[in-house]
Amino acid sequence: MSHVKAGGTSKNIHDSPGQRLGVKRFGGQKVREGEVLVRQVGMSKISGKGTYLSRNFTIHAEKDGIVKFLSRRKKTFTGKTVPRTEVVVE
Repeated sequence: MSHVKAGGTSKNIHDSPGQRLGVKRFGGQKVREGEVLVRQVGMSKISGKGTYLSRNFTIHAEKDGIVKFLSRRKKTFTGKTVPRTEVVVE
């Protein structure tokens, strides 16, 4: 026989905090060199002139300027073109 009473189960205890993804600086805003413009998983937005992409797909400002968002069609590996937003600092 058991020496301890049966313990119940809990189902909703494993929870992780959100990753705080998204656009951090919007179109028309002034930015300084190195500022985070977009935090993302994968390449939903592509980096354009005046920006660079870090290892975890975060887009940073390469120079001081004003943020602009442009719509572009980007070719995928299979040759299909898909719409992507390009982030530019001018």
